[in-house]
Amino acid sequence: MPTAPRWFWLPSLLVALLAGLLFTPGLPGEFVFDDIPNIVNNDSIQLDKLTAEGLAKAIATPQASGQMRGLPTLTFALDYWRGGGADPATFKTTNILIHALTAFALAWLFRSLLLLTGTTEQRTRWLAPALALAWAAHPLMVSSVLYAVQRLQTLGTLFLVLALLSYLHARQAQRQGRPGRTGLLVALLLWVVAMSCKEDSVQFPAFTLALELTVLRFAAADPRVANSLRRSYLIATLMGALAYFLLVIPQHWHWEAYPGRDFSTPERLLTQARVLCMYLWQIVLPLPSHMPFYYDWLQPSRGLLQPWTTLPAIVFLLALLGIAWRLRTRWPLFSLGVFLFFGAHFVTSNVIGLELAFEHRNHFALIGAVLAVGSLLAHVAQRLGVRPAVQAAICSVLLLMLGATTVLRAQSWSSNMALARASAAAAPHSARAWIQLCAGYFRAGGGPDKTNTGLDQAIPACSSGATLAPYSLNNAALLVVLKTLKGSITPEDWNLLQTRLETVGMSWDNQRSLKILTHHLHLGVKLDKPQVLKALATLSRRTPPEPINLVEIGYFIMNNMGEPDAAMPYFTKAINASTPDDPFANSLAAELREKNRPDLAVQIERLAWARQNTTVPAGNGHK
Repeated sequence: MPTAPRWFWLPSLLVALLAGLLFTPGLPGEFVFDDIPNIVNNDSIQLDKLTAEGLAKAIATPQASGQMRGLPTLTFALDYWRGGGADPATFKTTNILIHALTAFALAWLFRSLLLLTGTTEQRTRWLAPALALAWAAHPLMVSSVLYAVQRLQTLGTLFLVLALLSYLHARQAQRQGRPGRTGLLVALLLWVVAMSCKEDSVQFPAFTLALELTVLRFAAADPRVANSLRRSYLIATLMGALAYFLLVIPQHWHWEAYPGRDFSTPERLLTQARVLCMYLWQIVLPLPSHMPFYYDWLQPSRGLLQPWTTLPAIVFLLALLGIAWRLRTRWPLFSLGVFLFFGAHFVTSNVIGLELAFEHRNHFALIGAVLAVGSLLAHVAQRLGVRPAVQAAICSVLLLMLGATTVLRAQSWSSNMALARASAAAAPHSARAWIQLCAGYFRAGGGPDKTNTGLDQAIPACSSGATLAPYSLNNAALLVVLKTLKGSITPEDWNLLQTRLETVGMSWDNQRSLKILTHHLHLGVKLDKPQVLKALATLSRRTPPEPINLVEIGYFIMNNMGEPDAAMPYFTKAINASTPDDPFANSLAAELREKNRPDLAVQIERLAWARQNTTVPAGNGHK
């Protein structure tokens, strides 16, 4: 691999600049979805002063998003300090900078790969930056870059690209008879840094194996090094397979539905074939209407032909892998791209009970897709005898189209209302898109107030969401609140919510849906109390008896609705589901006495005693 000439700095810097500029229409933007718990409501990143103690707290505090994500959390804290609070523009600007740096590094990675596979230096001059820009300018990147919390993913990708670049240089040194130990050590350290961003960076050895199977071929000037590489990768592959079958599968496999999901492990695996094909469709035909951001509308596959697209998707993916394996020596970059795409999805498309689809899961995978598609187009152009000037013109047009589409999609991220409108239009069966649109109109009109000027827009949006997303409760719940405020609530509105509560799957979103009712009742919305109590009773019956949730419902009914007697069943279930030494019962009994309900306090004390002892005392305790 020849030493990189100085001139390559200019096109790679130009790629980085363009990569950043394309996303600026999405500024200032707002926080959305998982940004709220991970940034807005995350006390550990609220750094008012730049101190070592504050930085250490940000890194060490366990996060809602995961336990091994210290580096992104640290950057969140720095952005909070830099922006004087949770300022969306500050966070998103940092994300854009990370994206630009990744595009810069990727240009160099593509250059190294092209030269390794025999591409001429002259052709590499424009082809490597073009491939990097195709990745950076792809509209599928918008939700990774402008969704602030996905810095977890984008920062991990940056260090994975740097690690792969270091690994390539180390291996090229070994091919030329030099040790390459420094490069391998740097690659290992960069991998560790990537792991501190997001756990799916564990797939780095799979990416280096893909390099060895295609462009590197386990080659080294010293035969002992080559043999050692083959043995090491064979042993690592066998150990990884053993860990997967003996540790990962037993821990995560669910024959029945995962907690908070409406699909089992076999159903998830079947569905992922359709999901991967959907991703590939979004990559090769990147229209904004194909990328709705929310994918809660995606229904699981219940069998090979339920829906019928499941089996064809599996056949297509197996065929693609088979072709890539067969062509790994003749078309190494095509095969490498295919292997990188599948390798990047190995964790998120496997047995762990994650949500079925998210666009940011393609952030690294798109590198493989760009390689594969670019290699395929190059071979087609060569076969057809297309002149280099025409190839360059076609490439420029394609990049302009990608960039223009990205700018259009980035504009929809400039505000949550714009995003909600675009998401609801692209995915009309997404409950999350409709609830975001409905809640946006509601907040813009003044919130829980009878004079709210946005009710006439919010109610139709919620009604559409309730109709088009029958698997969800959120829109039906908020519709009840909005119509109560407007004075147009009907028994049919409550009946819709109560019926849905009895029938829909209890996903995490549905389990939290009634917080919409309790929150607005607390804010003074005059909701029908018997209907609220009925809804809470149904929810508690259909969800796992988690003590903290039962206690929360019980306290709400007792304190906010003024119904201690109606709260008792929830307190009773919470105590029965708790450990016998839990002090909750004693504190609850004291509170009931303060509310002049010693009779209920006695019931609680006797129940707690029964949990701790085999017999109940003859006396009835305090009166």
